[in-house]
Amino acid sequence: MHSHLRPNTHIALRLPSGILKILEIIPNTNISIGKYGTFPANLLLGRPYYLTFEISDKEDGKSKPELRVVPAAELHAEALGNDHATPAESRDEPPDGGVEFDIVGEDGEVIMRSNRLTVDDPSRQTLSMDEIEELKKAGAGSGKEIIAKIMASHMAIDEKTSFSLAKYTLRKSRKYLKRFTALPLDVGLLSEYVIEKESYKIMELREESLGLIGSWSNVHCADASRVLTAEDGISQIGGGRWLVVDDTGGLVTAALAEKMGILYPLEEDEEEVSEAEDGPQYNEQGEQAPTAEATARPQSDAQQTSSDTIMADANQTPNSKSSDPPPRPRKPPRQHIPQMSKQTNTLTVLHSNNQPNLSLLKYFGFDTGNPVSSHPLYHHLKSISWLQFMSPHDDPGYVEPEVVPDEVLATMKSSRRGNYYKKRRRWERTSRVIDETRRGGFDGLIVASAMEPTSILKECVPLLRGGGRVVVYSANVEPLVELSDYYSKERRAAYVARQENFPPTNGKQAKAEPQETNGVSADDEEEDFPVNPTLLLAPSLQTARARQWQVLPGRTHPMMTSRGGAEGYLFTATRVLPVEGKVEARGTFRGKKRKTGPDTAVLA
Repeated sequence: MHSHLRPNTHIALRLPSGILKILEIIPNTNISIGKYGTFPANLLLGRPYYLTFEISDKEDGKSKPELRVVPAAELHAEALGNDHATPAESRDEPPDGGVEFDIVGEDGEVIMRSNRLTVDDPSRQTLSMDEIEELKKAGAGSGKEIIAKIMASHMAIDEKTSFSLAKYTLRKSRKYLKRFTALPLDVGLLSEYVIEKESYKIMELREESLGLIGSWSNVHCADASRVLTAEDGISQIGGGRWLVVDDTGGLVTAALAEKMGILYPLEEDEEEVSEAEDGPQYNEQGEQAPTAEATARPQSDAQQTSSDTIMADANQTPNSKSSDPPPRPRKPPRQHIPQMSKQTNTLTVLHSNNQPNLSLLKYFGFDTGNPVSSHPLYHHLKSISWLQFMSPHDDPGYVEPEVVPDEVLATMKSSRRGNYYKKRRRWERTSRVIDETRRGGFDGLIVASAMEPTSILKECVPLLRGGGRVVVYSANVEPLVELSDYYSKERRAAYVARQENFPPTNGKQAKAEPQETNGVSADDEEEDFPVNPTLLLAPSLQTARARQWQVLPGRTHPMMTSRGGAEGYLFTATRVLPVEGKVEARGTFRGKKRKTGPDTAVLA
């Protein structure tokens, strides 16, 4: 994540009312934040994050408003106030539990005031709404003058206690101060913003549930992880590869990508370092492409030879062309890396449409419809549909296009030749992702979908390696309770007892012909065991929700205005490899000898 505000990026503005506003900083445009005002976007470019700005109105001789950075001392002074409320003042009850009264000193100064005479009557405010609107239109500073006039025109301002006066001042400040705080847009702020606007689009997934998903799935940056080869010599095991079923618009994918270090676009210096760490690049013919040093070395040798020749010719005039400075070595073009080509630290999204619904990734600079090759997700994010996964030969994209000889390609027009190469690249990318996904070996499975979780786990669990983590999120608990029952130890014991009649193949239950065994048909067996319960171990069901509390002396309780909605539950389990064949206990069993003695004697 960047440390300062950059052009053409999305940021979050925290308004005085506490509301979040997400917008894109486009140079040479104006940013409007509603009633708080409008200011040029160029005033924010290059500024660091987490600063609080105050919009200053147009002054004499200035055509545009300006932004003033509010210092931390001023913010803390306004938050703490001049006088701190004592515990007795912060409660509505009398300080000593008796009759309410004012404590007055010997000189007549009021030491402690109660709210016995406080009357909340709108008529005590002599300033009308029309007059306040006129002050706002007149542009009286940044809102401080309006607040000062409102408090000065209040007839009972002296009757308020310190605590009630602080609440009154805070309420007016949130309404009239033209301030905002620039925050970097991360997954936590995005989930908070979406859940307040359209929570149904993300299945009411909160930040604490996202943290549990990332923790239980063991998602981490695995660029340098070890990649193993399976027994077939082709399949890949491990390597930091996770399989995701995401129906939250890309929120789960963004949370996982943030933990893997591939969510935010890289800066120019970081891109050069990543290109150096990627190692040698290869062209389409499989030959190693020359590096920048190898490209610059022949040019420097040629320059050295030309300089030696010039020095040997002493009769050359100083005004000749050879006296010009030698040209600088040209930087080689960036090597092309195909899309979805990374083998480690990748996310494979399994979706049900032609294109995955990852619209929330646009806030992090990645558009699935028009991806940018410089973004890390361009190489690390892979997508595959259910049709391509279950029946790849029925998908037109998996069929190899006709191979055209080079002689015929030379006679084609540039447009037709470009379309041919585009089809070939799309087929290579699609077939590579499909074959890699079907081979399995993933480190974990994360599911956040409205589909039945049993049908998803039946097909996806066999793709995990041994020890891989399975995490399923659901807004309601009923689907996960049923899933926990399917993988319970009681159902696993019954499945092992009937394993002889329906032996598993490749981690899946074999589809035998309809027959009856001890009065139980194969269809009934499928209903009793929709999934293979021996593939997952230690299933658990949990939930977590962080609630906001009001912490005040004598009045500590949860916030009554907190948002409701679904709790959100998680199903977690570990992938295991069942042993092939039947396990039998061998050896001599020795039972515990019965003690005989006076302590164990039975009285008649």
